[in-house]
Amino acid sequence: MDVSGYNHSDSITIDRSPDEVYAIVSDVTRIGELSPVCQSSTWDDPVTAGKDGAWFIGHNAIGDTTWDTHCQVVAAAPGTEFAFINHGREGDAELVRWGYTFEPQGGGTLVTESWQVLPAYPDMVRGGDPSIDVKPRIDGMAQMARDGIKDTLANLKRVAES
Repeated sequence: MDVSGYNHSDSITIDRSPDEVYAIVSDVTRIGELSPVCQSSTWDDPVTAGKDGAWFIGHNAIGDTTWDTHCQVVAAAPGTEFAFINHGREGDAELVRWGYTFEPQGGGTLVTESWQVLPAYPDMVRGGDPSIDVKPRIDGMAQMARDGIKDTLANLKRVAES
């Protein structure tokens, strides 16, 4: 299945400097303040926290369903970009890329959050059964990501400007 069309981004302007907003986003231990799904995160190794290549575990919940994901930072440029790849529950496949860019705008920052499904995602959903139609699941996840990005950006603005 071609997943190249499964991507979304949205932006918001925040009345803080790019470095200040980056510091909030790149501290994944604060994700519970921002995300409607990821309730908390912990760095695998505090020495590498926030650096390119660092790993963390995201603790997620939707309703009564909870799960953990293993994520790796793939971009850590203070004040410019922070991105990570969700490697799923087992940490063995690149499933989804989440990213944030920070651009000076007036006296504040234009923050863009982006989401991209990666090619391994359909196989993870199938779980070895090629007859499973993954499109409905990925479509649902795409809608959840679109809604979640709006919520996350609004929460980021609230937290950064308070």
